[in-house]
Amino acid sequence: MARISPLAIAGIALIGGLWLAERARPLRRQTHETSTRQVRNIALGAGTMLVVTAIEMPLLKRLAKNNRHGLVQAIPLPRPLQVALGVAAMDYAYYWWHIATHRVPFLWRFHRVHHIDPDMDMTTALRFHAVDMLVSLPFRVAQVVLSGADPTILMAHRRFFDASVLFHHSNLRLPGRWDDSLSLVFTTPKMHGVHHSKVPEEMDSNWTSGLSLWDRLHGTLRRKPQDCIDIGVADRASLADLTLGNSLLAPFRATPEPLPSGNVSLR
Repeated sequence: MARISPLAIAGIALIGGLWLAERARPLRRQTHETSTRQVRNIALGAGTMLVVTAIEMPLLKRLAKNNRHGLVQAIPLPRPLQVALGVAAMDYAYYWWHIATHRVPFLWRFHRVHHIDPDMDMTTALRFHAVDMLVSLPFRVAQVVLSGADPTILMAHRRFFDASVLFHHSNLRLPGRWDDSLSLVFTTPKMHGVHHSKVPEEMDSNWTSGLSLWDRLHGTLRRKPQDCIDIGVADRASLADLTLGNSLLAPFRATPEPLPSGNVSLR
């Protein structure tokens, strides 16, 4: 019988723990029927995971195995610091890629599928268009090459990134001031909730997906009470595009015009 690795067990524990915790201590009131929305998100996530597993990771692992250049390779450091620097460099690169997915119209067509979710929980972390993974592949290649990531650094970043994305999309209210304290280093549910606001000025903040340092460094960190945030995208097609079929087709249609300022709620 095949043995389950400790990392797989840790991953299952993380997912199961978050799933239970966000139901026991919800951060925001859910406004749409939860089970239907979550099934759609998981279905979209299955498509993205297929692309990541079959195409993205095999390619990146080959690149990392033969990587002899880039930032980490150019700076002599003890191995633990080398891994930490590589993970941080890849995380910083993703900060800028995330901004690009909002600012470049072609990239926003695909990233919008993630943002039109009208509520947030850990399944929102799965809600990406499969083609989005293919479109981002040149960035992922550059991320590995320029950072100098080797296989250990690549997998360390992947595990950190996946865990962080699940955590900060969760609808989990952390006890006391834990969220504020953790946000000094990491992206937290309260931080990322602001980024999913329909208000453009709020969506254009809190870009980090791992280390909160990058938002602090560039002045893009924003705080807001969670009960004042209207989650989603302020355009007239956002709710119609929630269905699985429309979510898959939406990037290949004209991007809907945004609603006039001051009229962002479609609930």
